[in-house]
Amino acid sequence: MNDSSPQPLRIGILGAARITELSLVGPARTTGHRLVAVAARDRSRAEAFADEHDVERVVDSYADLLADPEVEVIYNPLANGLHGPWNLAALAAGKHVLSEKPSASNAEEAAEVLQAAAKAGTVFMEAFHYLFHPVTRRLHEILASGELGELQRVETLVAIPAPSDADPRWSLPLAGGAVMDLGCYSLHAVRMLAPWAGGAPRLVRARGGERPGAPGVDEWLDAELEFPGGATASARCHMAYDDLEMSCRIVGSRGEALAPNFVLPHRDDRVVVRTADGERTERLGTRSSYTYQLEAFAAHIRRDAPLALDAEDALATMTLIDEAYRAAGFEPRPRTALAG
Repeated sequence: MNDSSPQPLRIGILGAARITELSLVGPARTTGHRLVAVAARDRSRAEAFADEHDVERVVDSYADLLADPEVEVIYNPLANGLHGPWNLAALAAGKHVLSEKPSASNAEEAAEVLQAAAKAGTVFMEAFHYLFHPVTRRLHEILASGELGELQRVETLVAIPAPSDADPRWSLPLAGGAVMDLGCYSLHAVRMLAPWAGGAPRLVRARGGERPGAPGVDEWLDAELEFPGGATASARCHMAYDDLEMSCRIVGSRGEALAPNFVLPHRDDRVVVRTADGERTERLGTRSSYTYQLEAFAAHIRRDAPLALDAEDALATMTLIDEAYRAAGFEPRPRTALAG
């Protein structure tokens, strides 16, 4: 970097989660940001992670990572139930935070994260990486252009084959469930269409199914929503599906647009548009959505560039998640207390 280039972010990583290679390590390598330190419950895991991914050093504990003066950004990819507590701790330590979704276990905790971010005066962002990729940006551009006419219907589905029974995503104490892991994308993508639908959507109804052997944990959930302008939406998720599907379909009065995989566009970068003029397929590029996300996050911290996601948006999403759970006969996820 030359002298006029912004300084790289100095990032500390909580845990040695598998997702971090895709969500942070690769993007940081591409964009030139520093992976300063990593901590894990088992130091040997942290050491192996650091060796494999060129993290500069290992620290003994999460608390040590937060106290490290060289670390300015905390990346939190821990189990869902540990997002809220460690996000709060990182903000209290004066760090910027990039948190995997969801930002907290429930809306009450998400409200505390919002308050903590405001008090800290640092940047908090929930990692809805899909929003930064040209696939989603193009969906929004097409809708805004009027080519599809007035928005009438949105359909999102985020579904994967079942993780193993021992996976923490099936753990109620760790705030697991299909909505927490997948449905948050479905609901968030619907929420992001508010500018073209007369305002934020409201939940109309929801139904879901419990995971066998995991009381209180949702295996799937379907939510129906309605926008003030009259358009309707379905936000569906399934964590024991036959295949992987992560689609977003936007239907207007004059046509429709489909992103076959809006969550992982590096696997499928198509946007298919159908109107009375015919059908076309646009290719938007397979560069990682996580790379776009890290660039946007860094640009906001270094240059105060606009950023679409913040703690207020995270609270709005978490509030809608809790509403969907209650409407489908589940309780919102319990908070996870930190040991000690």
